[in-house]
Amino acid sequence: MINGSSHRGHNTGVLVGLAEKALKRKGVSYRLFNLNELDIQHCWCCYSMRDSACTYPCRNQLDDVPALQEMIVNSRAVIVASPINWNNMSARLKDFLDRLTCLQNLYLLKKEGLTTGKVVGILVNGHEDGGMKTAMDIFIYFQQMGYVLAPFGFAYRTHGAQYNAKTDDDFFKNDEILKTEIEGIVINVIETMNQDLETKLKDKIVPVSE
Repeated sequence: MINGSSHRGHNTGVLVGLAEKALKRKGVSYRLFNLNELDIQHCWCCYSMRDSACTYPCRNQLDDVPALQEMIVNSRAVIVASPINWNNMSARLKDFLDRLTCLQNLYLLKKEGLTTGKVVGILVNGHEDGGMKTAMDIFIYFQQMGYVLAPFGFAYRTHGAQYNAKTDDDFFKNDEILKTEIEGIVINVIETMNQDLETKLKDKIVPVSE
């Protein structure tokens, strides 16, 4: 599970906490990565020179991202949480997802992909519009790596532009709709993961990736 917020204890953390409780109730093993606690450098854009320059493992081994990339490769599913910032995901999450280019680039290089058939679920919150757009922007990254979105795999909740992070806090912590939807997302991710699509789809999917 990836918390893309710049503030571990703010509203996105509430969503992550609810997801953690649901995962524990289901007895599913997981790891939580709070991106604000990690060193995540910008993508070097090696592929802009030539496709073959972008490799996995990533050429940049100077920060914490290689360990996260390895986690992505070894996990069967991922749940990503982000606030809405300027009608989009957080900048920190964007930096991290950009660093997954080396995994996506495997398909362009006609090498064996490492992420086809994995499952993703996405959680979004904020006090401004853009919940669905933010979720879709996040999903596009994973779609280009062969991930499958869990059925009903988005949960987003917005409080209203007239509020701020402090007043949002009580709203999100006490919102029964949010609790129900996040538990549903977790269940949907688990059930889809248990279909073992990675194995069933192996050598059957034609990579079509930009």
